[in-house]
Amino acid sequence: MTQVQQKLEQVTVLFAGDSGDGIQLTGTQFTTNTALFGNDLSTFPDFPAEIRAPLGTIAGVSGFQIHFGSVDIYSPGDRCDVLVVMNAAALKKNISRLKERGTIIVNTSGFDKRNLRLAGIKEVENPLNNHSLEGFKVHEFDITKLTRESLKDSKLGTKDRDRSKNMFVLGFVYWMYNRKIDSSIDFLKAKFAAKPEILDANITVLKAGYHFADTCETFSNRFEVKPTKMATGSYRNIIGNQATALGLIAAAHKSKLDLFYGGYPITPASDILHELAKHKNFGIKTFQAEDEIAGICAAIGASFGGDLAVTASSGPGIALKGEALGLAMMLEIPLVVVNVQRGGPSTGLPTKTEQADLMQAVYGRNGEAPIPVIAATSPSDCFTMAYEACRIAIEFMTPVFFLSDGYIANGAEPWRYPKASDLKEINVQFAKERSQDDPAYLPYKRNEKFVREWAIPGTKGVEHRLGGLEKDKETGNVSYEPENHEYMVKVRAQKIAEIANHIPEQDLDNGTEKSKLLVLGWGSTYGSIKTVVKELATEGIDIAHAQIKYIQPMPRNLGDLLSKFDKILIPEMNNGQLITLIRDQYLVDAKPLNKIKGVPFEAREIKEAILNMLKN
Repeated sequence: MTQVQQKLEQVTVLFAGDSGDGIQLTGTQFTTNTALFGNDLSTFPDFPAEIRAPLGTIAGVSGFQIHFGSVDIYSPGDRCDVLVVMNAAALKKNISRLKERGTIIVNTSGFDKRNLRLAGIKEVENPLNNHSLEGFKVHEFDITKLTRESLKDSKLGTKDRDRSKNMFVLGFVYWMYNRKIDSSIDFLKAKFAAKPEILDANITVLKAGYHFADTCETFSNRFEVKPTKMATGSYRNIIGNQATALGLIAAAHKSKLDLFYGGYPITPASDILHELAKHKNFGIKTFQAEDEIAGICAAIGASFGGDLAVTASSGPGIALKGEALGLAMMLEIPLVVVNVQRGGPSTGLPTKTEQADLMQAVYGRNGEAPIPVIAATSPSDCFTMAYEACRIAIEFMTPVFFLSDGYIANGAEPWRYPKASDLKEINVQFAKERSQDDPAYLPYKRNEKFVREWAIPGTKGVEHRLGGLEKDKETGNVSYEPENHEYMVKVRAQKIAEIANHIPEQDLDNGTEKSKLLVLGWGSTYGSIKTVVKELATEGIDIAHAQIKYIQPMPRNLGDLLSKFDKILIPEMNNGQLITLIRDQYLVDAKPLNKIKGVPFEAREIKEAILNMLKN
């Protein structure tokens, strides 16, 4: 058989099937292999909302999209080049995401009468028979049957054998893109070291898929995507929640503080707790509380005791933490609050992404209670901004919101990890012991940055009152004086505003101040915006792009920068929250581009909005 090998710069592959088909494992293994090969990449895992979603239904479809290439990759891609579907529901849900003349790899056993019925497809409308896929390159294989045949000598039962069919798909795709299977074999040996029969079955099926592709007469296309030319350094594949946890650990190490995490499991933030729990050797203490309120209150206690304290949740959990957040702000103690945003309101879309908690972070407390808010732009940037959240919390004695979202929390990309010596210093100022001859201790006396000292219980001579009632401006004693309350409200706000003098000024990621239009983004919209702006540049259209990481307070030069542009577009995965803050503070005529569908922006959606603005 003659094999056709084609060189490609970039490819987008989408794996889809039932939540029990091992789609996420398949995607993760292909991602790890791709990163080890040296490609740049970006991923988008898409989970069903239910833990045990109904098999064979649209609601039960699990997806994993990976965009990789020999060029710089900034997003998981728009429409995919290759769609791998394990059943009818997976095809029905994702066919609209496939490019024209794209490739479909089909598991035909997932298109029997039962699967068609569960997917809401009439038998006479079976897409494998009704010519509706004629515009695509369709390769039909009974992957379930091929898996069983490769395991005919195995002692495993049929159910356990069928669980290996994702390895057949993985081996097949490895062959397609000219990859070795060694990394997955090593992974399987580690994962199933205590289960030799399952280990042998998975390796056998992985190899069977690879060799089937190599000898299949109906499939002869093979592709080569060369490694990306990246800056020198040590890289690893990183998932957003992992990067957040490592950023917190790095900050604890740099500040020479123990890290305490108090939280309650919630999608999609739970993996931060899981990752931190693996690193007790670094002095990490994790506490899975009985609810969200107990989680943050335990963290407040740990902060009062001198630990770098962290809590994390998503929107519904952050709502429960609201009162305690106000207490931490009133006490003026360091606390990092991670919000991995998901679709809302209420329970909303637990496994889908959104950026709709920005107003909650900025304003979601009673009284005048300003708290710094910062946001990450990508999975690897979660490390940088989690570390920065810790620095600001400690150096300014304040709770800090760190915003991520389900897209970048579960997504992956290559990360060139820094050395400890490359990280910013974190200056910890504990109150020192005092003797009886010293003047009375004033716990709320402030330095030039309006910051009080961190007074740890047990430190001789620094005893003081603690609580949520308003405090005297220096002694910390309870005060109901009108002038004192107004002063304290103003000075706490002034402290937060002062942070603007200790963060980077806003710069342009692309373009210049003379560009035709500025696209202003925040958070995980970065990759899609970056992709569009670079694409437009190749078409001779000069568009500027700035991505805000510091939202409260905003960079001190942001107003001046925005004034340079006649046209400003703000894409957000919400109904218009950053744009409200921008219009309020800077009185600019920015235009919104809102998407509230539980999935990230596609580059083409932003491109269309830009071209329409330029035309009008």
